[in-house]
Amino acid sequence: MSKNKEILLITNYFPPEKGAAPNRMHSLATELGKNGYNVWVACPLPNYPTGKVFKNYRNKFMVTETEDFGKVFRLWVWPSNSANKIIRLISMVSFSLSLIFFFLLKRLPKKVFIQYSPIFVGYTGVFLSKLFSKRIILNVSDLWPLAGKEMGILNDGFYYSQLLKIEKYCYKNSHLIVGQSEEILEHISKFDAPDNLFLYRNIPNFKPKFPKDEIIKGEMKIVYAGLLGVAQGIYQICKKINFSENVTFHIYGSGPEASQIEALKKEYIYFHGEVERAVLHEVLQEYHLAFIPLTNRIYGSVPSKIFEYSRLGLPILYMAGGEGEDLVRENQLGWTVPVNDFKKLQQFTDALTPEMFQHYPKSGIQKKAMDVFNFDTQFTQFVRVLDAV
Repeated sequence: MSKNKEILLITNYFPPEKGAAPNRMHSLATELGKNGYNVWVACPLPNYPTGKVFKNYRNKFMVTETEDFGKVFRLWVWPSNSANKIIRLISMVSFSLSLIFFFLLKRLPKKVFIQYSPIFVGYTGVFLSKLFSKRIILNVSDLWPLAGKEMGILNDGFYYSQLLKIEKYCYKNSHLIVGQSEEILEHISKFDAPDNLFLYRNIPNFKPKFPKDEIIKGEMKIVYAGLLGVAQGIYQICKKINFSENVTFHIYGSGPEASQIEALKKEYIYFHGEVERAVLHEVLQEYHLAFIPLTNRIYGSVPSKIFEYSRLGLPILYMAGGEGEDLVRENQLGWTVPVNDFKKLQQFTDALTPEMFQHYPKSGIQKKAMDVFNFDTQFTQFVRVLDAV
């Protein structure tokens, strides 16, 4: 195999962990393997979102696994999902230390694809790759530290200014930057960054069933499936919005707010816990409307659920603002509500009728998604750019 067809992926999240980030990186590794690449993955021992290393990986410093695409190196980490910033920082630094030993002890591929978020992991990957004269491909899915500031996690000051320096360093020393939204690429272009920028949306790669269009009679079921954290705000929505027997709200997932949501016991809100992704895709067919909220409009953020839900044929209720809202509107994938506007959300649920869904048949939603958000077309273009790095 040509040395040019070998690549290392550095990521903080990878299956058996669940969620958009692990799924995205696994899909990337699998498709690169199908396109002739020998792929190495360096990731922490699985611990997300529980903050505890999964049972089969405990008390180990490194686990090496063989996959169809290549190898996965699971490195030691001190895991935590604590809300304490210092503890979370220590957890990220622990994986960074493991990466240092990994680079020192292994003869690694020339090309290195680095998941920029978390920012300290991204920085460590870029610094080590530069030190060892690698070709650096930086994958930017969130604009840190800006995203942290918009979510209220970070404030102006010395710490924030140091994070800005790290951000600039990562952009400046990359040979190709892959961004998940137009806003991300626009932001990066303002820095001393390479001209080599590529839009790579988080389009999932799976074959969905053809959905059945139906005439809704009676209950209209809204569903949320994903991380139950502060940024998504599902607990606040459950407390503030009153649903009815005609419009019910169903929740799937896990995360910091899961226990609060489960304990709420509010009428017409149903918490189903976490299920496997393949099972979830089957279950989602039973629902009429997929809900995508964020507590704050985050510049650069385009939730991957837009692409996944629409691929399944579900119309979308979008309450997160930004470029994602534009995509939902421009492609007529459903309805939008201003971010964090609970009054407008209540008005929407109160006014929802079966007739409104006739404008968004599931078959039409799926066809549009398959045409506009085409994984194969995007990936073919990406491989062409990657080969040239």
